[in-house]
Amino acid sequence: MIGPAAAIQRELGAQERLLWSGKPRAGLTLRSTDVFLIPFSLLWGGFTLFWLYSVVMSGAPAFFMLFGIPFALVGFHFMVGRFVVDLKQREATTYGVTNERIVILSGVLARRVKSLNLRTLTDVSLVERTDGSGTITFGAANPYAWWFHGMGWWPGVPPPTPAFELIPRAKEVYEIIRGAQRSAT
Repeated sequence: MIGPAAAIQRELGAQERLLWSGKPRAGLTLRSTDVFLIPFSLLWGGFTLFWLYSVVMSGAPAFFMLFGIPFALVGFHFMVGRFVVDLKQREATTYGVTNERIVILSGVLARRVKSLNLRTLTDVSLVERTDGSGTITFGAANPYAWWFHGMGWWPGVPPPTPAFELIPRAKEVYEIIRGAQRSAT
């Protein structure tokens, strides 16, 4: 496994200089959306298990069991799978700031590169936690996006606003970005 600087370095152009690189916080992370999603997932999963148990015990036709299986799978993802997916996505994500752009490398199954030109980047927002970690968002955020976090697989969910999420020393990185923007113009 290569480090963040080496991963970003492979993406740079001839005149580009790497100013900062990093990764999001590793491990299990609870978010504000979990205040809603955890109880909802337990209700969904509990009802689905009750449904399937009732179908099996009552000897109902197999169609009813087949009908319940997709709901059980979604319930399992709500309860457990979304935490595993989030953890794996953050493990596969690397962030970089160069003298020309913001770079976000991501993707568990397929490699994705997101580049944001510093000259055209207008909205840069910082949310800093008391421990100095935080999130830097690039562009106007959907005001309802926090409801959808970790739900990108669900049809109709808008794509997330590009961000350096859960990074240490977020204020320092924010200042590096602001300085790079001033130098790029």
